[in-house]
Amino acid sequence: MFTTRPELAGTFGMVASTHWLASSAGMAILERGGNAFDAAAAAAFTLHVCEPHMNGPGGEVPAIFVTAGNPTPTVLCGQGVAPGGATAERFRELGLDVIPGTGLLAATVPGAVGAWLTLLRDHGTMPLRDILDFAIGYAEHGHPVAPAVVDTIAAVTQLFQQYWPSSARLWLPVPAAGDLFRNPALAATYRRLVDEAEAAGGDRERQLDAAIRTWYEGFVAEAVDEFCRTEIMDDSGRAHAGLLTGADLAAWQPSYEPTISLDVFGWQVHKVGAWSQGPVLLQQLAMLEALGDPAEPVSAAEVHRVVEVAKLAFADRDANFGDGADLSPLFDPAYIARRAALVGDDAGPSLRNGLGRLPKYVLEGRTAPMGFGTGEPTLGGSSGPALDTDGPPAFHRGGSYGSGRSGGFLPALRQDDGFLGARHRPGEPTVNWWGTTRGDTCHIDVADRWGNVISATPSGGWLQSSPTIESLGFCLGTRAQMFWLEDGLPNTIAPGKRPRTTLSPSFATRDGIHLSFGTPGGDQQDQWQLVFFLNHAVHGMNLQAAIDSPSWHTAAFASSFYPRETSTQLLIESRVGGAIDELRKLGHDVAVMDGWSLGRMSAISRDLETGLLRAGANARGQQGYAVGR
Repeated sequence: MFTTRPELAGTFGMVASTHWLASSAGMAILERGGNAFDAAAAAAFTLHVCEPHMNGPGGEVPAIFVTAGNPTPTVLCGQGVAPGGATAERFRELGLDVIPGTGLLAATVPGAVGAWLTLLRDHGTMPLRDILDFAIGYAEHGHPVAPAVVDTIAAVTQLFQQYWPSSARLWLPVPAAGDLFRNPALAATYRRLVDEAEAAGGDRERQLDAAIRTWYEGFVAEAVDEFCRTEIMDDSGRAHAGLLTGADLAAWQPSYEPTISLDVFGWQVHKVGAWSQGPVLLQQLAMLEALGDPAEPVSAAEVHRVVEVAKLAFADRDANFGDGADLSPLFDPAYIARRAALVGDDAGPSLRNGLGRLPKYVLEGRTAPMGFGTGEPTLGGSSGPALDTDGPPAFHRGGSYGSGRSGGFLPALRQDDGFLGARHRPGEPTVNWWGTTRGDTCHIDVADRWGNVISATPSGGWLQSSPTIESLGFCLGTRAQMFWLEDGLPNTIAPGKRPRTTLSPSFATRDGIHLSFGTPGGDQQDQWQLVFFLNHAVHGMNLQAAIDSPSWHTAAFASSFYPRETSTQLLIESRVGGAIDELRKLGHDVAVMDGWSLGRMSAISRDLETGLLRAGANARGQQGYAVGR
C-alpha cells in the first residue's frame, strides 16, 4: 500500500516522536554515544519546549522499557499522586460533583521531570548538562513555533488576558506559525537545575540525585507551593486555590513496576497497570481473539468488531480501573468469552456493564449534544458552531453541560449554537467530537544499537489548562480531573493516590522482536493503538503502513476529561470508503472525518538476533517524525 514515508531501517539507532525537533535531539544524543534512555530524556525535555500545549515539566509520564541486560519489559511510573488535602469530601464542600479540568484544583504532583531524572540516574550514561542542552537552547534562543501551538494560544487569549495574567505575559501577543518563540524563564529553570546538580560534585549519579532534590524539595517545589496558594479561575466558574503543597512534592518519588501482559495473536503485549487505561488494550485484544478468525483489514466487519469490543472494554475500564485495583477477573477466559459473546451482528448499546460498578455520573448519561454525524467530513465545514468573539469566556457549572472532551474554557457561544463548540475548546484538547486531532499528549520511542528500547507517553502541564508559574516558565498539570468524586469506586480520589490516567505506552514481544509503540489522544490512545497493532501484528503490514492505514474510534463511553460526558458516535476516516455505508446499515452512528485526522502513532521495532531496527511515525498533524540509521 501507499505510505507517506518509508519505514526506516538500520542498525545504529532509531528515534520516533511527535515533533521533529525532539526526534532530532534524541538522535543527536545517540550520535554522541548516549544510549536510548539518554536520547529519550533529551527528546522529552525538548518536547516540553516545542509542544507546550501537549506536555510540560508540570506534567507526567509513564514508560515501558527494556535494557540490554534485561529483556523483561518494565514500567517507569512518572504519574504524580493526588495532594494530601485532596478528598472527595473537600471537593463536595466546594460544591463540585466533578473536578474542574482547568486551574489549580486538579493539580497532582508533577512527575515527569522526576521520572526522567531517575531513569537517567539508573540507566543513562551522559551528564545532565548534555541531556538538557537542546531544551535550554530552544527555550533560550527560540524554536519555530508549530501551528497547533499558535492555534491553542489564540483560542485562550481572552482567558489569559482576563483571568491568567502570568500566562498572558509569556504567551501573548499570539505568535505567528514559524516564528521563533522563546521561554527564558524555563531556560533559566533548567540552567539552575544543572548548576545545582553539578554543585554536588563530579559523580554523575550524585548529580542526578541532587537534581531530583532540587526539583522536589528546592526552588521548584517552593515556587509551586507559593503559587498554589493563589486563587485562580477554573472551569467551575469560580476561583479556587490549589491543594498541592511543597510537602506533597517532597513525599513523592517515581517507581519501577512490572507490566501487565497478555499473550494474544502470537505476541506478548505489555501495558502499564490499573492506574492507567493501558490494560483496556489487552482486554480488547483478548475479546477479538475470542471472536475467532480476524476480519479483513479496514473492512466493515473489522471496524464493527473493533468498535463493539471497545465499548465493552471501556465500560469495564470505568467500573474497575484505579490505582491499586485488581484487574485479574477481567482477564479470566470465561469472562472474556462472555463479553465477546455480546458482540452481535448489529451495533450494540454504549454502556453494557460487566464486573464492578459504573459511576452514577456515567449512568446519568451526561451527553454532549451533537447536531450532526451522518454527513461527509466536517473538518473545516459548516457543521460546527459559530464562535462569538465578543465577551468573556463562558464557564459551565456542575459538569452537566459544557466542555465535552476538552476539559477547558470555552469562548462565549451564542445560545442557538446547540453544541458548545468543541472545535474551539482549548483545555485538554484530545480530539474534537468530530475527530479533528488537536493533540494533548506526546509520544517517544527510542532504540539503540546495544538493545535498550523505550516507549514513553509524556503529557500534562498544558499551557492552556493551568496558569503559568512565571518564575519557572511552566504550568502545573490537571490530571486529577480524571478521578471520580463518588465514594467507593476504584478511581475515587484520595490523598497519595494516582488518577486513572489515559496515558498508555505499549510494548510487545514475539520471536526475538521487541516492538515499542504509542500515540497521543486521551481516551482514543488504546483504540488507535489497537488498529495499528492489528495492522502490523495480525495483517502483516510494516510499521509505516500500519500507521498510515485508515483509522477510527468510538466515543460511546464516559470521557476521562472534564466534564466527563458521553456520546454515541463512531468516528472514522473518510479513506475507509465503502465500508462506511455498511456500518450505518449495522446501526452505527457514523461521523466521517477528514481522511488523515485520527491518531499520531509512532513505533520502533528491534530484532534481537540481527540487531536490525525499524521505525515509523505519523504524517497526521504534520509534526511527527522518525529518524535513524
